[in-house]
Amino acid sequence: MRRRHQLFAAVAVAAALSMTAAACSSSKPKPSGASGGSQTSAGGTTGGTANSGKKIILGTTDKVISLDPAGAYDMGSWTLQWNIYQSLLKIKPGTADVVPDAASACNWSDNTTYTCKLNPGLVFSNGDPLDATAVKFSIDRVIKINDPNGPSSLLSTLDNVTTQGSDTVVFKLKTPNATFPYILTTGAGNIVDPKVFPPDKLLDDSKVIGSGVYLLKSFTKDQQAVLDPNSKYKGDDQLANSGVVVTYEQTASTLKLDVEQGNVDVAWRSLSPTDVASLQKESDKVKVVTGNGIEIRYLVFNTKMPPADNVAVRQAVAYLIDRDSVAKNVYNGTVQPLYSMVPAGLNGANQAYKDAYGATPDKAKAEAVLKAAGVSTPVNLTIWWTPSHYGAVSGDEFTEYKRQLEASGLFKVDLKSAEWDAYSKAYPADQYAAFELGWFPDYPDPDDYLAPFYVQGGFYKNHYDNPTIDQLITQEEGETDQSKRVPIIQQIQTMAAKDVPTIPLWQGNQVAATGLTVTGVEKTFDPSYIFRMWLIGKS
Repeated sequence: MRRRHQLFAAVAVAAALSMTAAACSSSKPKPSGASGGSQTSAGGTTGGTANSGKKIILGTTDKVISLDPAGAYDMGSWTLQWNIYQSLLKIKPGTADVVPDAASACNWSDNTTYTCKLNPGLVFSNGDPLDATAVKFSIDRVIKINDPNGPSSLLSTLDNVTTQGSDTVVFKLKTPNATFPYILTTGAGNIVDPKVFPPDKLLDDSKVIGSGVYLLKSFTKDQQAVLDPNSKYKGDDQLANSGVVVTYEQTASTLKLDVEQGNVDVAWRSLSPTDVASLQKESDKVKVVTGNGIEIRYLVFNTKMPPADNVAVRQAVAYLIDRDSVAKNVYNGTVQPLYSMVPAGLNGANQAYKDAYGATPDKAKAEAVLKAAGVSTPVNLTIWWTPSHYGAVSGDEFTEYKRQLEASGLFKVDLKSAEWDAYSKAYPADQYAAFELGWFPDYPDPDDYLAPFYVQGGFYKNHYDNPTIDQLITQEEGETDQSKRVPIIQQIQTMAAKDVPTIPLWQGNQVAATGLTVTGVEKTFDPSYIFRMWLIGKS
C-alpha cells in the first residue's frame, strides 16, 4: 500500500545535510546533489523535444485516483504525475540520490530552514512562468486542500513556505526533518500553475497541466491516458520516444494477452506470478524485464485484540511462518523472503526476524513460548486478506500460511477476505486482529519503513507503541552520519522483531513484459518505483 497516513516528526539535522544513496549500491553512501555545494543545473532547452523515437503503448492494471497532486497518494496516480509535473528535486535513475529538477540548488541554512533556488526561464506547458510563487502556491495548496486521498501528511513537519524574489523558495520546518529533500521528490512536491489550479479544490483530471517531460493530451478514467512531448520542458531528461499511450487493463490476464499479441509495448503492474512464468517461456514474442524493488508484503497484528494482544501468540506465529515456501510455490520465485520491515538494499536493513525466529518453521519453540505464557492450544486466529488490492494470488498465499500454522497443531485459522473499500476502513477501526498489508516506498530511505509502522500505532492504528523505539526513530531521522545512523536503524528492527507487531513476509522485484524491440525499461527500475516513461524507446 502506498499510503502514509501520517508523517511522523523528525529531529536534529546538521546545518549542511548530506542525503545518502541508500539503496542501489554496496559502496559507501554518496552525498546527494540536493544538499548543497556545486550543483548541476536542471535547465536546458532540448529535454522536451521528441526525437525520432516511436510512440510507446504502456499497459497497466493500476488505477488513477487523481491527476491533481493535491488529491493523490497512490502508485497509479503518481506514475502519471511524475511524467507530467516537475518538482524542485528528483531522484536520479538507478540510484537513491536526490538531485536538482526545477531547482538549480537546495541547501540547509540551519537545521529547520531549507532553501531552494529555481532554474531560470522555467514555464508550464501553456507558457505561464514557473517561479517561486508557483512553488509556494503548490505546497500550500496541498496542505490547504488536505484531501483524504492526497499527500498532505507528507508535509506535516512543514511550518511555512516563503519566497525571496521570483527564484528562491524558503521552507521553514516545525522540527528538523532529515528526509525533507526526499519529500520534495514525491507527489507532494509537484509544482502546479496558480493560474490554472484552484487554490481550494481539486482540478478535473482532464484539465491538469505541468512543466514536465510530457503534457497530458487526453485522459479517460480507467481507460486511457495520452501523453505528448512537452515542447516547453526545460529540464535535463531526454525523450527516447515521441509520446506514450497508457491503457488501463481490468485484469492481469488481459494485460498478459495484450503484450503477447503486441497490443501494448510494455506490460507493467501487475502481472501475476503465473503470467510472468508463462511469458518467460515465450522469448520469441516478449522479453521479461526485472529490476530491484523494495515493495514489501507483511502481516499486521492489532495488539489490543485477542488473541493478537498476547505477544506470545504473535511470536508463535513468527516461529511457524515459512516464507521460502510461499516465495517458491505461490509466487514462483518472483519475490524473496523478507525478514525485516526494512527491505534488503536499504542502508541498515538486517534480518531481525530470521535472527529471532529462524528461517524455517520451529514448532518446538512456538509451543514453548505459548506454554510459558499459559496460552491454551490450538489458538483460534482469524486472518484477513483482500483480493481487490493485492490480487487473487493473496488468497493462495494466505491459504499456505493457514496450512503452515494449522500443521503445527498450535493454531486453528479462519481466513476471511473483504474488498479494499471495506477492508481499508475496517482494519484501523479495530475490526481485524490480524490482516495483510503491503507497502511501496514514498522514497527510498529506511525511515520510510520504520516511522509509518512503529510510532503511535502506525498508520494502520494497531495500538503498538514502544517509547524506546519512538526515541530511536527520532534519533535516526535526525542523524546524517550514516556510520552512526545505521546501528540505530538496526537496533529498531531488532527490538520490534521481539515485540512482533508485524511479520514481514516478502520483498518483490519490479517486473515488466515488453515487445522484443522495446528498450530502456531496465533503466527506470530502481527502489524509488518512479516509472520514467521518457526512458522507454522502441526500434
